[in-house]
Parts: sequence; C-alpha cells; structure tokens
Amino acid sequence: MDFELTEEQRDIKRAAREFAEGEFVDIARECDIKEIYPREVVKKAAELGFVGVYVPEEYGGAGLGFLEDVLVCEEFSRVDPGIAISIFSTTFGVTTILAVGSEEQKQKYIPPLCRGEKIMGIAVTDPDAGSDVAGAVNTKAVLEGDEWVINGAKTFITNGSVADYLLVLAVTDPDAESRHKRHSTFIVETDRPGFEATRCEGKMGMRASDTADLTFTDVRVPKENLVGQRGEGFKNVMYFFDRSRLEIAAQGLGLAQGAFEKTIDYIKKREIFGKPVAAFQVNQFKVAEMATRIESARTLLYRAAWSIDRGIVDPKLVAMAKWNAARVGVEVVDEAVQMHGGYGYINEYDVERFYRAAKVIEIYEGTKEVEKVIISRAILGDVCR
Repeated sequence: MDFELTEEQRDIKRAAREFAEGEFVDIARECDIKEIYPREVVKKAAELGFVGVYVPEEYGGAGLGFLEDVLVCEEFSRVDPGIAISIFSTTFGVTTILAVGSEEQKQKYIPPLCRGEKIMGIAVTDPDAGSDVAGAVNTKAVLEGDEWVINGAKTFITNGSVADYLLVLAVTDPDAESRHKRHSTFIVETDRPGFEATRCEGKMGMRASDTADLTFTDVRVPKENLVGQRGEGFKNVMYFFDRSRLEIAAQGLGLAQGAFEKTIDYIKKREIFGKPVAAFQVNQFKVAEMATRIESARTLLYRAAWSIDRGIVDPKLVAMAKWNAARVGVEVVDEAVQMHGGYGYINEYDVERFYRAAKVIEIYEGTKEVEKVIISRAILGDVCR
C-alpha cells in the first residue's frame, strides 16, 4: 500500500475542506440548537460532486472510490459532524442497489440523488430489534399479486422524515430454515399511502441530521421494487454496512481532527498562571496522545477503504476501523473539552457540540460491542459461536 495520497486525492480533500469551511461554519450552531436539517447545503454539496463520490459516472456519480469518499466525509466532519452526515447519508442504501439492484432501479433512483434532487435512507432497525438484524427485525412484507404489502415499524432511521425513498428490510420468509434467509430488501417511496414518519427530537447530538421513527400500514410497492433476490435481505444489509461503516469511521476521525485543531488554537492563546495553557507539560502530553490516536485511526481507516477499492472486502478490518475511529473521536473530544476548562462546557465553543456528537458514532451503524464481536469471531472462529 502506498501511504501517500495522490495529487487528485489531495485536491479532493482540499476542496471538501474549503466547501465545509465556507458553508458549514455560519449555520452549524443554529442547525444544532434548532434541529434544522440543512437542505440547501446538502443540495449544494451534491451539485459540486460531493454526493455519490463512489457512484459510477453512468449513474451520475464521480466514479471514484471509497477512499475518496472517506476523505470527503472526514473533512466535512472536521468542520461539523451533524451537517456532514446530513450530506453523506443522502445516498444510504445506494451501495446495495449498485451491487444487486436491477438496471432499471439504478437508472431510476441513483442519478437524482447525485444531482441533489432526491434524498435516500435505509430502514433496518425495528423498535425491538436493536443490533439483532437477523433475529429480531419483524417488519413484514407479503406478496399479493403484483405488489408487496409492508407492515411494521422502524426506529432511529437517518433521513426518515426527509427521504424521498428508503431501502427497507422486511421479513418475507418467516419459516426459512436459516434466520439469515428470512428477509428481503425493498425500495419504498415515502409518498405511498400508509407510510408515516415522525421526527425524533431532543437528540443529544447530531441534531442537524434528520432521524425518525417510521410506520408502515399496508404500504404497497410493486414487485419490481424488490432489490436483489428474495431472502437475501440480511446479506444485502451487511454489504451496505461494510461500506457505510467507512463513512461513519471517517466521521469519528474528522470530528477528532476538528476538536484537536480547535484545542491547539485555544491552548496556545489561553493563559493561566502567567503562561499559555500549552506551556504546561501535562497538556503537552495530552496533545501528543491525541495526535497519535488520530493518526492511528486515519491509517487504519484509509487502509480499510483502500482494500475495498481493490475488491478486498474484510468485515474484520472495516469493524476495526469503525470501532477504533469512533473510540478515538470520543477520547479526543473529551480531552478537548477538558483543556478548554469551563469554556468547553458552553455552546459558544464548538468542542461542546462536538462532544455531544461524538457518542453516537460508537452506537449507530453497529455498536462498538457489535464491531468487537465481528473482530473476535473473525479471529477465533467457531469457538465464539
């Protein structure tokens, strides 16, 4: 592996940083406090090619790789993690459509996302399911003639109340011999009768990002909205997670980098006992530790993305990258608030917002415990089962 980014990748990283600094800074605090979804910024990011970075050009994307996608997510999250996920989550579910969807589905649903005209999301989690995707997701889809009829509920769904369509996981074969063959995936347009979304308010962090609870009451979709093969829903969702977790890891990395940079600036200027805060060795050691954690997370994440771009899909490596970057985000921003002292506890300083945002990165797209299960099972094999 070449540890040096190409000139094109450096340009992408620089452009993403300039866009975020130009568009996020003035609205980030208001979007967080008032829980405003930044629709206009999302659309502008798409128009500039920052949405669907990994999508082939024939479907309206940039035709690049997941490493380039990670670079954009990292730079956006460095400036504001809430607005960042509002942008890169607009294509949640697209990787599955690209992998197993029909050509008609690809042509119909993907280009409008890349142009910023539509928003997508993926609806996996049932209220009682949590991390048990294979065993506890009970939203059902029953085939009636030429239509699938969907009934059930989903919770904590990113873009749930703003999406134009969703990739929905539902039980189609409850009596299947393997629990991994019980589910299928469907594209559900959110303007269909029987669909309702209720936005989740009062989140601790990531408040610019839309999160919603969903209900499906006899929602009918045509047979052609089935994505991939019947009974392959669990496999389709895992395919999605092995790629989306790279973006979430980039969010943790970018958040850590942003909090770190804000802290360096602060401790160089802030004085106590007649000296800059940075002059005290205890803080110098903290800076060294923060920088090392960030760089280690970056190396592991870039390697995971680089591997997928070369067709090497290693769920263990992806899980390591996601868990580690999320942990680094939490640890680094905790130290950032500490070094800001009391000022780190008020929303006049960005590290307060970053602190609240960091925790959920250890939860969504696979909790840190789930990531550890994936890693340990890959190493230990059947003894874990």
